[in-house]
This record gives sequence, structure tokens and C-alpha cells, in this order.
Amino acid sequence: MDRYVGTNCPSIDQQQTPLCQALSDMAQQSSAAFHTPGHRRGRGLPTVLLEQLGTALGKLDLPELPGLDNLFAPESVIQEAQNLAAALFGAEQTWFLTNGSTCGITAAILATCGPGDYIIVPRNSHTSVISGLILSGAMPILLQPAFDPVLNLVHCLAPDAIQLALAQFPQTKAVLVVYPTYEGVCGDIARIAALVHEYGIPLLVDEAHGPHFGFHPDLPQSALAAGADLAVQSTHKMLGALTQAAMLHVQGPLLERPRISQALQLVQSTSPNYLLLASLDAARQQMAVQGQALMEEVLTLALRARSHLQNIQGYSNWVHPRTASGCIALDQTRLNFPAYLCGHQGYDLDQILIETYGVMAELVTPDHLTFLISLGNTSSDIDQLTVALHQLVQASPRVSQALFLNDLDQPPLSVPDLSPRDAYWRPCIEIPFLDAVGYMSAECICPYPPGIPILLPGEQIQVQDLTLLSHIKNSGGSITGCSDPSLRTLKVVRE
Repeated sequence: MDRYVGTNCPSIDQQQTPLCQALSDMAQQSSAAFHTPGHRRGRGLPTVLLEQLGTALGKLDLPELPGLDNLFAPESVIQEAQNLAAALFGAEQTWFLTNGSTCGITAAILATCGPGDYIIVPRNSHTSVISGLILSGAMPILLQPAFDPVLNLVHCLAPDAIQLALAQFPQTKAVLVVYPTYEGVCGDIARIAALVHEYGIPLLVDEAHGPHFGFHPDLPQSALAAGADLAVQSTHKMLGALTQAAMLHVQGPLLERPRISQALQLVQSTSPNYLLLASLDAARQQMAVQGQALMEEVLTLALRARSHLQNIQGYSNWVHPRTASGCIALDQTRLNFPAYLCGHQGYDLDQILIETYGVMAELVTPDHLTFLISLGNTSSDIDQLTVALHQLVQASPRVSQALFLNDLDQPPLSVPDLSPRDAYWRPCIEIPFLDAVGYMSAECICPYPPGIPILLPGEQIQVQDLTLLSHIKNSGGSITGCSDPSLRTLKVVRE
């Protein structure tokens, strides 16, 4: 496949926006509407929304009317829009998603694994993977991603780790990897794809943070271009689609297309939001026409930010891949900043940046903040960010760097005692938080963002898990999935 997305179908007219046009045409029609939604093309919207948005948005908020196609059985404008997206992103088939990458990841697992089937996944997978495991009944083979102790960052799965896991579990039905990580780390996806294909199984890629890959020579290669069979992208995260709009791309003979369509029907609404669908069509057209120029501007802003921060003592101007396994490329649109340089933990630093400087990060952990630089940012945004960090560094006492998020003693490979599905449905009890060590978790508990679980259903609870949860909560982090938000108790599988 070609290095850049979209170059394999140069004859297709990417200027057109069939779904956007159909929605616009329908909104202009004058008719007596007796169908959903109840606001009747904006006329019945609450006053507060009308004051904020006017009626234009409501006119476009339409259901599956004749002429607008059907997301679950597309034959006209949705199918045309999806075909254009497939051609641009280098896929054989593309599905539009209105429930984010979350539903795409879950559907990918449902389409490839059934009860008791093994699937290799990284231990730092998104919570949507756990949802897929619970719904499918699959058993995860959990691999620890590579860890960089210099940068205190988790990388991607190393190819050697996947090769060993496949040798140990040759009956595995699929391999799922995260590419890139939230912080922009990219593993050797091409080598992983080759290894996985030797076993005749598909490589599924959570590429939620990489929809912009392939639109510029200085960006990492897209997962599909590297040989992945399926990639799920959050088009809204780095491109111009509306929040919750995403795409699922497929290529090759290893995946049954009808199974994917059926799985998506299980996890998506039967009343999809056409504003989200149209935004996917428009975002595709925008990248087809302006993609490389837009990414050039984004990378210029990222370079500007790094150049402004390079004289901060202790700041690593991390622009080249590490020699550590699991990192062969970096997404330069990510700016990772260690919180300790400002004398604070991550959550405290985040609050100061918001309340004092009006700067908001994408990802906050106890020891890092990650800032996403996208096609919507400006030079003034970059200046506001870098000035704030400089002032905080100068005003704050320097503290020693600590490893908060990573436990170097975790086993490289583990399989839960129970499948997440079995643990989810087993009888459970609530026990005091500190007494939970050694029990199997009945909950999926994770800080959000990034939505990476610390406790998985069916996995034995370790001392370090409780230490990490306590640290994140006491530091001001947000923890989801726990039946007791105070963390005084945890729900465990009854023995």
C-alpha cells in the first residue's frame, strides 16, 4: 500500500460531500413534519438552546428520512460518503461511527471473538476493550507495554512480546494494539502485522488518536498503510469532525464484513445523529483537499511550542524515537510536559493552568500533562501555553521526579483468573478497600482520562493497584467505574 493515505484511488472526486449535501437539501425543504425529533427542525428547541444556537442547527438535526439513507443498511448518500472515506484513508471498507471509537473497538472484538476465545491486548488498553471482552466473553491475554524509565512513559507493545504470546497461545483469535498511545508513541506496527499474519489472524488497531497519520511525511505511518487489518479512528480528536464522530476502517481477507456490521448494530443507536455523520463527510473532504497543508501548519505550531520550551532545565525536547522497545515513531502533535518541573503533581498543575492561565490540557496524570496541537490551534494558543509553563517553572521550587503510574515489577504476560464476562456476572460482595488484595475484581475501575483501567473484572487485585488508586484519588484525579466513588469499598467476586 502507498505511504500516504488516499493515493491508491486518485481517480475518485474527493471534493464532493454527498451526505452533507443531502442533509442540507433536506433541511431546506418546507414540509409539515410529524416525525422525530420532537423539536420539529428547531422550532421547538428550548429557549436557552435557541438563544445559544439559533434554529440552523435544529433544522439539520434530522432522522433517517427518505433521501438520507440508513446507517445500518446504507445504499445511497451514507454509502457514498463511506466509500469516499475508505478511498482517502486507504481502506477497502469504512463504517461511520456515531458513538465514538468506543463502539468501534467493542464491535471489532465482537466481530472476531466469541466466548472463551483468546485475544492478545495491551494492559494499557482503553476501557472500551473491556466492554468488548465482557460482551463477547473473550479471554484477554494481557501484555505489559514497553516502559521508558527515562521519560516515565509507557510505550506500545513490543513485537517480541507479541511473538512470545502467540507462541504460547497459538489458538489466539486476534491481536489488538494501541497505536499511537495517548502521548503519541508509535510502536512497530508493520512488524507486528507481519507476525500476527503468520498465524492467519487479524491485527486490530485502536488508532483513536491517529486519524491524521499519513497526511504529512513528518507524521507516522497510518495503521492500515503498515498492514493492519482493522483500524478505529476518532475523527473528532485530531481532525474537524464533531465530538463522538469516528470511523472504522477494514482491509484484507481476515475479517468478515457482515460480522462487523452486525456487531456495530449491537453498540450503536438506531437513531444516529446526522450532524455527526455529516461532520465525518465534511472532515474527510477537508483532509482530502487541504490535508497536507493543514498538517504542515499543525507541525509548525508544534515546533514553535517545543522551541519555546527547550531552554527549561530538565525538559526533554523529545522529537526522536527512543531506542526502547515499543517506540519507533512519535507523533509530534503531542506535547508531553513533566509536572515536576513546575513543582507540582499533575492534577494540581492542571488546576493552576486552567484557573490562572486559561490553558487546558488533554491528558492529566499524576506526573505528566499532554497537550494536543491540532488544526484548530493558533500561534496565540501556543504562546499562551508556553508562557504559562515558563512562569510556573520559574515560580515553583523544583521537586524530585517520582514514578507514580508505572510498576516495573508487573509480569510481562498475564491471563485473568476469570474472563471479564464471567467476573461481571458472578455474584459479588463489597469489602473494605484495603482488604481487597488477593480478591478478583468485579469492577472495571479506571482514571479518566485516559480511560485505562487499573482494575479489570476477573483480575486479581494487587497491593500496587490500591496504592495507585489511592494516589490518584488523593491527588485530585477522577476515577470511574467504581460502585463506591469514595473508594472506601470495592466490589469483588464472591469466593
